[in-house]
Amino acid sequence: MVMRLFCCLLLLSAMPSWAATKLEASVDKNPVLAGEFFMLNISVDDTVKGEQPDTSSLLKDFVVGPTSLSSRTNIINGSINKQTTWSVKLMTRTEGDYTIPAFSVAGLTSEPIKLKVAKRSADADKNNEIFLKTSLSSNSLFVQEAGVYTVKLYLAKELLDGSLSTPSMEDAQLTQLGKQTESYELVDGKRYLVITREYLIQPQKSGAYTIAGPAFQGRVQQNYRQLEVSALGDDQQVEIKPIPSDYKGAWLPSELVNLDEEWQPNDNTVEVGTPITRTITLTALGVTKEQLPEISMPTIDGIRSYPDKKENNNAVRDGRVVSQQTASYALLPQKPGTYTLPEIKLPWFNTKMNRISVATLPKRTITVTPSTTAPNTAIANPQPSTNNSPTLENISNQATGTQPIETKSDTPLWLIVVAASGYILWIGTVIFYLISRSTKNTTEKLQLNTRGISQPSLNELKALAKTHDVKAFYTALNNFSVKVTHKNVGAIDELCIRVNSSELNGLISQLQAQLYSNKGANTDLNAIIKILENYQTQASKSQQAVLKDLYD
Repeated sequence: MVMRLFCCLLLLSAMPSWAATKLEASVDKNPVLAGEFFMLNISVDDTVKGEQPDTSSLLKDFVVGPTSLSSRTNIINGSINKQTTWSVKLMTRTEGDYTIPAFSVAGLTSEPIKLKVAKRSADADKNNEIFLKTSLSSNSLFVQEAGVYTVKLYLAKELLDGSLSTPSMEDAQLTQLGKQTESYELVDGKRYLVITREYLIQPQKSGAYTIAGPAFQGRVQQNYRQLEVSALGDDQQVEIKPIPSDYKGAWLPSELVNLDEEWQPNDNTVEVGTPITRTITLTALGVTKEQLPEISMPTIDGIRSYPDKKENNNAVRDGRVVSQQTASYALLPQKPGTYTLPEIKLPWFNTKMNRISVATLPKRTITVTPSTTAPNTAIANPQPSTNNSPTLENISNQATGTQPIETKSDTPLWLIVVAASGYILWIGTVIFYLISRSTKNTTEKLQLNTRGISQPSLNELKALAKTHDVKAFYTALNNFSVKVTHKNVGAIDELCIRVNSSELNGLISQLQAQLYSNKGANTDLNAIIKILENYQTQASKSQQAVLKDLYD
């Protein structure tokens, strides 16, 4: 027994104890060309699980691809070697001397790497098998103006696989428009497959910015070989102009805004009760469909208006975003007369002329005549006819040679009185029932509005006010406004109208200036929250007062 225990201890002491002792970082080529992908490998001499090097520091100078992980174990002459390797594809856009920083894994640290990036020659892309072209609809945009950034990838060889990165720009939203398209073009006598992607760019702040071009990396088939290829799109400089200080109202930057309408029937004279369909179309160039303002129909005494349907759409035409809103209204004249529908005005900023413009629908006058389809009095209250024109009964009697038989019915007066009294009593009972039922339904609805429907919470706004994240706070404020006003477009403006506070209007304007301009002052976010809390308190008291008056 003692010998067995001794042998076990001897075997355990003879087994190697694995522990990471070395972390190395290396690149597969040095120097490299600007716009050329290369591989960074980070290796540790052990099996490592649940841990990986932090490569976020590389984003400052390099285009960083996804990280892949591989592990292997080698046994040679009884010696066991383990290795874990992280591989990252990198690429830099400009020439120069760079330093790949040190990395830390499992308590070990690698050595930094000095990397030299050579300039890509001007003839490198000529007659190449693959290259990228980029373009922007305009090199000068206003804050929130929609621009279209186009990327074209040219391939002369059969593509096996590849990845195309997304362009980037600071303080801007970039969204791909639809799916990529494929076509063929001839360039200098060579046929290329062209893959096209379009991106919507919406800058959020003014200043001079650079759109970092996309990068492509993939494999192509050449004869019987597979070749790795890469391409880099050029950077694009763009100037973002601020919102003019003299502009008032909802910001709508556009090259062209147009208002149009259609009437059905297209006649200025209609009868009472004849429905009229009015369709208003708003078209704007250079803005998204979400930026289109809501057009409201003016109220006309004597004509009822019912909103029918509203649709917002956008598309790309000739490298520009075109958005359109179509809103239909049903108009129902209630009484005869002459009515003038006032003109509709929509202010917008002309980005081509650099001035404030107004899109207008002219006023329209319609004449409402009495209805010609009303019941005829003579028909509704028939009188004894002295007309001797033949009727079906007279014709029948004449054909048979018989005379019409006159019938006479005498009803007692007391029976008529009893029947009329019963009828009046029945009508009174029905009216009393309907009034009681209407009062009950009104009470139940008010109780539901007061007790069942809660006010939107301000907790998210309070949390974001502590972090001073103005952009996130403005987004949360818009979501809150949508819940309160039930309007998806212009919700914040509608909330300001309901609250009716000049202080809130000033704070919102200051917040928008801080968000969309580099010159904006810091906004007191807690003051906005306090005003909204007071508004919710007053709204709740008003509901309770209505319910109390109903019970009293």
